[in-house]
Amino acid sequence: MTRLAFFLLLAVLASALYLVSVQYESRQLYSELDRARSQARNIETDNERLQVEKRAQAAPLRVEKLAKEQLQMRTVTPAITHYANYAGAASTTPHAHDPASAQRGSAVVGRIQ
Repeated sequence: MTRLAFFLLLAVLASALYLVSVQYESRQLYSELDRARSQARNIETDNERLQVEKRAQAAPLRVEKLAKEQLQMRTVTPAITHYANYAGAASTTPHAHDPASAQRGSAVVGRIQ
């Protein structure tokens, strides 16, 4: 009988130690999960902030302002646009001598400074 009681005592102690270790692991995993969720929220917040910044940087007015100030670009007007006809298009069009039809079949080649 004492052997059985001793064996049962060892089994209870072993199960108690196992229970303590499982609870400890559970708490560690829960705290790690909480940290991961917190990090995910921070990453989502940063992503949203970066998307807003990206939209602000790509705003048409800002791009136009930078193009004018830093690159010294200007808007295209007919006064600074040079039209050129394709050599093959002039011979194949029936109204090649008509300037209005020649302008319709032309392409913008460059700017005149």
